[in-house]
Amino acid sequence: MIVVAVVIGVIVGIASFAPLIFGMNKARSAGPTSNLGHAGALMLGVLISLVILVVAIVVCVKLFRDFAVPFALGAAGGLIVTAVVFGISKNKR
Repeated sequence: MIVVAVVIGVIVGIASFAPLIFGMNKARSAGPTSNLGHAGALMLGVLISLVILVVAIVVCVKLFRDFAVPFALGAAGGLIVTAVVFGISKNKR
């Protein structure tokens, strides 16, 4: 059962990387007169990503307290590994 919690955590971690990609794409398309700006778009992506992670972890703690630590570690690990793989793949291009 712990393996299931870790796998679901990894899936949540990978899904929480999507707002970071969205923020990066918004920052690239931001012009000099854009209201959101470069840093604002990136910070919005980071904020949404962290909100997704925290809400998922809080729900796990409230519903399945016994599996909270494996789930949280899986979610954080999934996010970190996805970011590293994304960075390496962007660097190789």
